[in-house]
Amino acid sequence: MTAPHPQLAPHPQLDGLIATLERLRAPGGCAWDRAQTHESLVRYLVEESAELVEAIEDGTREERIEELGDVLYQVLFHADIAAEAGEYTIEDVAEHMTRKMVGRHPHVFGDAIAETPEDVVVSWEAIKAVEKAHRTSVLDGIPPAMPALALAEKVVGRAAKVGIVPPSAPVPATEDELGAQLLAIVTGARDAGLDPERALRSAIRGLQTEVRAAEASDGTS
Repeated sequence: MTAPHPQLAPHPQLDGLIATLERLRAPGGCAWDRAQTHESLVRYLVEESAELVEAIEDGTREERIEELGDVLYQVLFHADIAAEAGEYTIEDVAEHMTRKMVGRHPHVFGDAIAETPEDVVVSWEAIKAVEKAHRTSVLDGIPPAMPALALAEKVVGRAAKVGIVPPSAPVPATEDELGAQLLAIVTGARDAGLDPERALRSAIRGLQTEVRAAEASDGTS
């Protein structure tokens, strides 16, 4: 399935940024930029992503523009490194993403019907299951380096797919109240000399072990 071809507006500033990066990494350009690798840039990608989250949550228009630009630059940087090595280009990245988004939105680009956000999620998961049929566990594809809270939420959601639901605690009605409750738990853990990050990751590993054991016993994938 291919995307339609509407009249596309030019993006001179985007093309200019790509050209700037290419100039920096070309022979005779910036020695630091030319020395970077995919691996050496990981720390900057993590940092820039965190700064973008902060700008989205509590930043100004100008700060969001700046941080979006920093993340965009990281994407272009990685693509240029790959292009120099003859592996792939930014065009390959964009083409792959376009094909992926078109394929996962048949209610927009095809004849499928999904009238609510919930319908879209169901459709998305069904399509993704077909695309990722090679995976042997519902836990496959979850980055273990995610922050503990985000990782816990992701693993809990995947665990539910094999019928495993960890015990839940009462929660307040608003996110502000929930945030205060979580902060209180962290404060109490600190006062007790406990590491809440390590504790949560340990609990997550236990849940992952339980999920994999359930999959092994009934063949769920």
